[in-house]
Amino acid sequence: MRKAAAGDAQFQAASDQSLLVSFGQQITLDNHQRVLKLLHLLQAEPIDGIRNLQPAYCSLLIKFDPLRLNHDEVQSRLVPYLARLGKTPLPRPRAVEIPVCYGGEFGPELSDVAAMHGMTPAQAVELHSSPIYIVCFLGFAPGFAYLGGLPEALASPRLETPRAKVPQGSVGIGGSQTAVYPFATPGGWRLIGRTPVAMFRRHQDPMNLLQIGDHVRFRPISKEEFAEFSKR
Repeated sequence: MRKAAAGDAQFQAASDQSLLVSFGQQITLDNHQRVLKLLHLLQAEPIDGIRNLQPAYCSLLIKFDPLRLNHDEVQSRLVPYLARLGKTPLPRPRAVEIPVCYGGEFGPELSDVAAMHGMTPAQAVELHSSPIYIVCFLGFAPGFAYLGGLPEALASPRLETPRAKVPQGSVGIGGSQTAVYPFATPGGWRLIGRTPVAMFRRHQDPMNLLQIGDHVRFRPISKEEFAEFSKR
């Protein structure tokens, strides 16, 4: 099928068994809320033959059984759902506080980020820990939540040479995004702090601390508080 549209949504075949539904190209709260509403509707009222739903900032990738559906049929069945978005309320978001020790060995790029934007490290910490962030989607690694809402004044380019190993719990900035690394993995984001709280809990349900739609706030803590959290 060719690229098509229905109202604010655009449809495009992403593979022989997946359809991408997009709500514009810009990362905005309004566009992301449309993604969340469509996701919740499809979870509450599933369409037979749809196998998986993968949300992103302003799009939803829908994977389907090609033996039961084709792109045009999926698109046709989505139209009534899309027509209901304006009247569909979102669930009340869950509030999650994440303690972070900023700077020093935990945030080696904090001073660089601050200097890049003409502010002190303390000002950068205050700015980063002030907003309420929204979990837009999870990806890259289990428990890795992409958070929307980073102040523009902190947007910083990724490192030219990525690290071979980013410590678990590191809080980083990559472009206009911020996130917490759930595992020790390679990564190119600028590290400004670290949390002692596990983002991925293998033996808990749910395993991911953060879920799409959650509201997140970072709370600055001292090295001593970090050590106390780590003992729990």
